[in-house]
Amino acid sequence: MSLKERITEDMKTAMRGAQKERLATVRMLLAAIKQREVDERISLDDSQVLAVLEKMVKQRKESIVQFEAGARADLVAKEAAEIKLLQEYLPTQLTADEIEALISAAIARTGAASIKDMGKVMGVLKPELAGRADMGTVSARIKQKLA
Repeated sequence: MSLKERITEDMKTAMRGAQKERLATVRMLLAAIKQREVDERISLDDSQVLAVLEKMVKQRKESIVQFEAGARADLVAKEAAEIKLLQEYLPTQLTADEIEALISAAIARTGAASIKDMGKVMGVLKPELAGRADMGTVSARIKQKLA
């Protein structure tokens, strides 16, 4: 079963169980997937669906920062609940040690010596870490190692 099919089945289950919050979030996710399919005139595979999921989680994290600054605890709670639900569809996140080991291996594999070689290292790591790590954090760690 593809990730998109699993999400659709979860929507049906949420409908039957009258889980309003879960249903709203899953419908929003399916709408984002469908929008990208229509825009690009393609049918998304699992890796592309993961990219949509990552983008949605990132957007919610950014919203939480803004809502906290505006003292809107109600909206912070809503966004946090959506993140929790969306993360159910993402693969298990890697630990800091695992990420560090992958970065070291990628630097050795590419022969990166300076910050100018960061693109090569990111190119190697991006497919391996898709959906399993925050790429912003990974980028910062690569910069530290190469600096």
